[in-house]
Amino acid sequence: MSEENEVRLGHQNLIDYSRASTQWASKGSLHEDGGALLYAGGSWIPVVGNGAFRTDEAADPAPFLTQADAFFGRRKRGYSVKVRDNARDDDLHAACERHGLVPLGDPTPQMICHGRLEVPDLPEGISLRPVRDERGVADFASVDTDAYATYGMPADVFIDMFDRPHRLLADARTSIVVAYRGVQPVATALTFFSGGVASLQWVGTVAAARQMGLGRVVTVWATNVAFDMGATSVTLQASAMGEPLYAKLGYETRYRYREYVRWTVPA
Repeated sequence: MSEENEVRLGHQNLIDYSRASTQWASKGSLHEDGGALLYAGGSWIPVVGNGAFRTDEAADPAPFLTQADAFFGRRKRGYSVKVRDNARDDDLHAACERHGLVPLGDPTPQMICHGRLEVPDLPEGISLRPVRDERGVADFASVDTDAYATYGMPADVFIDMFDRPHRLLADARTSIVVAYRGVQPVATALTFFSGGVASLQWVGTVAAARQMGLGRVVTVWATNVAFDMGATSVTLQASAMGEPLYAKLGYETRYRYREYVRWTVPA
């Protein structure tokens, strides 16, 4: 597959994941029209929970952002827009600036892996379990609530985003693994498959279990499961903390996303 196709499919997978995730939350809602995907997730949080994607790259970004303001304004929520730095979104970048959206933090690397990864030995006392029931979904959410508190994520976000666990479990495109130390859930990762490729979402380790190599363990498991599902490549959006780990495993950076945020939608 050409690099251009890989880039296109990886971005499309992220759009597909954002669409799917609205179905896993009781407060989720979705609108698609005129080259725009507007998704309001289960949580109020503008970043990761609510966002807008331009599904038609040729669409004028100004009415796209106006449409997003109206959709999220009716819900009294902010939202975010992911803008690629690979020249495909130059007009969208400029429009976000003109429209008053605020860039958040450093750009996030979009990384890609092309083959199965070597499986590491499990640390002593650690076991891996695929999520098969609602208890497993709750463990997944509890791990990431602890893990992403490091970045300032409020404690209610994961509870609200995954409060329809039966729908998540019924989605055949999705696979989740949780690592346990004894009976305590300590690390997790989610795999999402669409369009012949897959992505990793919500890789996290609780603060009390860091420095044990568990991020590597669940990343390898989730990556290899993606290839078992038939993926030709696997992508992820890395944090600053995670990028060196993924690079060591064999992931490569293709481009970066700049996140623009509308914290408060105009009345």
